[in-house]
Amino acid sequence: MEVIEGILIEPVGCLAEFPSGPFLELAYHLFDRKRKTSHSGSRAYWHLLNLIQSSNKKLEESERKLIETLEIQAVDAANVYEDVVPALSELKAMGIKLFVASSLSGAATTCFLERHSLIEFFSAVWTSDNSRGVKAAPLEAAIAGASLNPERVMFLVDTLEGLKIAQAVGVHSILMMNDPDEARRLAMHNPSGGIVSLHELPDFIRLVAAENASPPAAIKFSSSGPTGI
Repeated sequence: MEVIEGILIEPVGCLAEFPSGPFLELAYHLFDRKRKTSHSGSRAYWHLLNLIQSSNKKLEESERKLIETLEIQAVDAANVYEDVVPALSELKAMGIKLFVASSLSGAATTCFLERHSLIEFFSAVWTSDNSRGVKAAPLEAAIAGASLNPERVMFLVDTLEGLKIAQAVGVHSILMMNDPDEARRLAMHNPSGGIVSLHELPDFIRLVAAENASPPAAIKFSSSGPTGI
């Protein structure tokens, strides 16, 4: 892994725990999917993105408005992780460029960033609106907009779909291990590395810089220090 210059962040699951309900409601209203329960807001969110992408249909204005409305409901109910501000502050002080690369609508993303006073940490914000797409589109827009080398970019993920997108775009996937059981399953899909919480990310990047000449390896941080996944 080369020295890291930029980090792409999807707020859902990586900066905050989002409720699943609004995303499941959108799947029901837009794609006639049965209402069901899910304990993971991230999985419900990425499931919805898969439906949007695979349908390959142009959303009507009323449908876009519904998406905005329910996404903002999700933002209102989201619980931001307590280490977000300290971690982002440290990363910015290290000279790492931070980008929001989200498939949320522009309105929902702005609402989230303003509500939690996070806008100041990001060099640019890319959403489904200004990138004109979901999943890979915001990542590709962020990379192109800042003329980044994908090999020097990380994307924080907490789902299998996020891992797949990182691999498709050519950036390093850093697994947010929010759930131990889920993390063990996702670790089998070869993320570039893993962290238990955001406060470990600055040290992860320092380690990459210190061992830049070493062969790449998936690394996880624990109380006893970095270990391989």
